[in-house]
Amino acid sequence: MQWTDRIRQVKIILVAAAVVIALASLLVSHFLVRDLSKEELHRMQIWAEALHSLNEADETTDLALVSSVMEGNNTIPVIVLNSEGGIDDYRNITDTVHIEDYARRMLMAGDTIRVDSQLVCYDESIMLKRLQAWPYVQLGIVLIFVVVAIFALLSSKKAEQNRVWVGLSKETAHQLGTPVSSLMAWLEMLKEQYPDDELLPEMDKDVKRLQLIADRFSKIGSLPEPVEGSMNEVLEHVVDYMDRRTSRQVTMIRRFPDHEVIVKMNASLFEWVIENLCKNAVDAMEGRGTITLTLADEQEQVVIEVQDTGKGIRKKDLGNVFTPGFTTKKRGWGLGLSLARRIVEEYHKGRIFVKQSELGKGTTFRIEMPR
Repeated sequence: MQWTDRIRQVKIILVAAAVVIALASLLVSHFLVRDLSKEELHRMQIWAEALHSLNEADETTDLALVSSVMEGNNTIPVIVLNSEGGIDDYRNITDTVHIEDYARRMLMAGDTIRVDSQLVCYDESIMLKRLQAWPYVQLGIVLIFVVVAIFALLSSKKAEQNRVWVGLSKETAHQLGTPVSSLMAWLEMLKEQYPDDELLPEMDKDVKRLQLIADRFSKIGSLPEPVEGSMNEVLEHVVDYMDRRTSRQVTMIRRFPDHEVIVKMNASLFEWVIENLCKNAVDAMEGRGTITLTLADEQEQVVIEVQDTGKGIRKKDLGNVFTPGFTTKKRGWGLGLSLARRIVEEYHKGRIFVKQSELGKGTTFRIEMPR
């Protein structure tokens, strides 16, 4: 919770900083563009006066001064049109091939000054255009910075969560190891003293079950090498386990193909995933309903679906079901589906998601495994 609050606060601060930078940049650029536009208009008015002086020149006209003013414009594009619309002169125009189109655009923009029978058309300088575009470039840079910063924070949060879950899993496996070993030793002693006791085989199954759980927890955080195995067999083990440990009011339905479906996997961990989905289904049905396990052997992937007739998941919660710590149960850590997703996607390069959920009718989880 502290991490989540901290991330939310940092994101708010980053967004607020980006908004402040954007507004300040736009405001400063607006004033600069406005002042520069006024200066360029003033310069063009002086240039037009110089053109008028050149047109009306006599022996008293200082042609050197007029020429200096006109030649001093090295930045503002200018086209001088005569009374018939033809081009008399131009300055600071690089694309002379389309100069007539350029002049028409200037006329449409209204950036003109009448000088005697001529019309001076001008455009904004390259510097002014760059200054107008700069705030948007700056906003893009700020946006990229904010996105990268938030992504880095979320990645850091996820990495820390993963370290917590892995550490918790390994510590659980370590803590289970000693009592399980002790139980195994006591069980062997009981078998020697009471070889015909009917309860000992069931105790032996439970001890082996604890040993399997400890083994699963110890593998979280490592990358166990997947080997080819029968998915039918894995699902059958889950059905047998659930049948023994759920009430008779829960019905398990199998929909498997007749042939064996072979997949590269870590059978122990994948069995845990299916068990977790089935246990969640039993909780959602409150101990009464139907769980349907479907196995489909498709051309490019193997599909497993776990469907229940429980209370369903609210739409607003669908995006959080695999988030560590999220749970709708009164008692629960919210780690089961998070670990299930890690096992399917990181260890087996598959995909797990909620295929369908409807309140009051049930939920279907779908797992897709590559061939």
